[in-house]
Amino acid sequence: MARRRRAEVRPVQPDLVYQDVLVSAMINRIMEDGKKNLASRIFYGACRLVQERTGQEPLKVFKQAFDNVKPRVEVRSRRVGGSTYQVPVEVSARRQQSLTLRWMLAAVDGRPERTAIERLAGEIMDAAQGRGGSIKKKDDIERMAEANRAYAHYRW
Repeated sequence: MARRRRAEVRPVQPDLVYQDVLVSAMINRIMEDGKKNLASRIFYGACRLVQERTGQEPLKVFKQAFDNVKPRVEVRSRRVGGSTYQVPVEVSARRQQSLTLRWMLAAVDGRPERTAIERLAGEIMDAAQGRGGSIKKKDDIERMAEANRAYAHYRW
């Protein structure tokens, strides 16, 4: 039986304003129903708001927020002899990016501000300062991995 190979990863093109692939990935995650222009307006509007409120370069603030939310370890379920253990494993770089963007947008959806631009800007600024919903999610995941460190020998 032939082994299945992983699908090749399509390279993400850098965005037009900052020439950054991470920004492009974020815009792609914001996008719903193929409306990339709207997603771009939301992200760049949030960047303008971050610039106004913090006085710092918005790309730098976004990258700081991204690095603060990025998980180092997570737990994976592993079945051993009839029992299921939550085994802590290190997170690959690609999965770190996808989890970070997912958590940030989930936290944006739960924020109380009125417009999507204000919610995204608020979450980016909060995450850059080490607080907010996405940071809480990361801390919960890493705390769970720390609590299950005794099962690390079941790693595969």
